[in-house]
Amino acid sequence: MAPVRYLTLVWPGLPWLWLRGSLAGLVLAVAFAVTLDVAVITTFIWPDLVELSFIVAVWTAAAIVWLVSTVSAAAAFPPPLARPVPAEVDPLFVRARAAYLARDWIVAETRLRELLAVAPTDGEAQLLLGTLLRRTGRKVEARRALEQLCRSDAGLRWSRAIADELARLEARPAQESDTEAEPVTLPLADRAGGAETGSAGRAEAA
Repeated sequence: MAPVRYLTLVWPGLPWLWLRGSLAGLVLAVAFAVTLDVAVITTFIWPDLVELSFIVAVWTAAAIVWLVSTVSAAAAFPPPLARPVPAEVDPLFVRARAAYLARDWIVAETRLRELLAVAPTDGEAQLLLGTLLRRTGRKVEARRALEQLCRSDAGLRWSRAIADELARLEARPAQESDTEAEPVTLPLADRAGGAETGSAGRAEAA
């Protein structure tokens, strides 16, 4: 499977777009496609519409984009996604959730990031991290994390909870003034069995 992954280097932006769903990768891939289309059209289909210098410039731009993006992508190629290991992941999540309920934000975030380093596609941990970031006032980071989760396959089962969290981010400051009284939103799926008990459970903070 590894050789197939490296075939994405053929097209600029494709490694990060295909393997990570990166928006920057999408922009680069589309920009290269447009540049290449213009070069092909002006060279082989309507060569009389533009000057030769323009055709040379377009092909040069396409070549530079391809060369730079390929070299940079090869230097920082996205590593394979690690498969979640239940023996590692579940204890980390349990400790992170316990710290979250105790409002120990630093420990909770540390455990969640440790978990996501091992299992970056764990949607449950990503949702809890996004909720934590929102509750600690880091709205930009929270929105980025939640929107990324929403666009991924891992976020499908948490779509309602993600929508609720994004709605809270858009709430007026007056509605968010009493954060201590706000119920804690937690994903309460059975991680061992994989059965979801609800899109998001609610538990009063300790």
